[in-house]
Amino acid sequence: MIKRTLYFGNPGYMHLGDGQLAWESADGAKATIPVEDIGMVLVDHARITLSHGLMVALLANNSVVVHCNEKHMPAGIFVANEANTRYSDVVKAQLEATVPLTKNLWQQVIRAKINNQADVIAFTGQEADHLRHLAGSVLSGDRGNLEGQAAAWYFARLFGTGSRFRRKRDGEPPNHLLNYGYAILRAIVARGLTGSGLLGVVGIHHRNKYNAWCLADDIMEPYRPYVDRMVVEVASTVDELPEELTPALKKTVLSLPTLDVSIGGEKSPLMVAVNRTTASLARVYMGETRKLLLPTVSG
Repeated sequence: MIKRTLYFGNPGYMHLGDGQLAWESADGAKATIPVEDIGMVLVDHARITLSHGLMVALLANNSVVVHCNEKHMPAGIFVANEANTRYSDVVKAQLEATVPLTKNLWQQVIRAKINNQADVIAFTGQEADHLRHLAGSVLSGDRGNLEGQAAAWYFARLFGTGSRFRRKRDGEPPNHLLNYGYAILRAIVARGLTGSGLLGVVGIHHRNKYNAWCLADDIMEPYRPYVDRMVVEVASTVDELPEELTPALKKTVLSLPTLDVSIGGEKSPLMVAVNRTTASLARVYMGETRKLLLPTVSG
């Protein structure tokens, strides 16, 4: 079943009633949604109140709750502590992963990411052979940082060869739309990791003692091009993107969890595909396979 993504951007109160998320807006509007149908809840207003009972029910359902800041960007991710029956076994195997194994995993991740970037460039009608060559040249652990070389080449062409776009977190539009999409993607991946019994703080490549989701930052890499392609499509429909994200722009990005993704020779909604990827990572750590199940944009 495809889980729903819910966005709340007006003042109101939500609580649990008969296994349902019950919403009551400040203007009197009401709605109910079964908790079991919910994959993600985005809370984007300072005057929204959530009951403790609802939060517990959402987490028990492995739903992710994302709270946004005053700039309407995701500021915090809430997921279940344990959502997998093999949690202790998987975590033990994850913590005992060898250096050669983690380097091989990173090689798989970066090859998939660069190939997917090539697919996006091809989608825009440009030649992508350079990226294909880089993807095929990625070594164990990505010695030589081909990921960085690919990113510089890719973003210089993502919005056309004549574009002045520079990828910077605080840069001009459409950087804000990319940031929003990546933040939503990160929350989806965090949910998948928890559901697969993995520790988000223990990354494959990313290491930061202040980051609770290093592993999410690793696993989302091959999925970033899906956000990129979505933003390219949005940007192509307007003369100029606004400085602030509008409700319409955010609504477009919030369709990300249901986006069709090719993975393992099959089409799946992105949220389901991410779950398949995180489950394959758990199997790698457990010694059941050596190969990650990763998405292919061109599929």
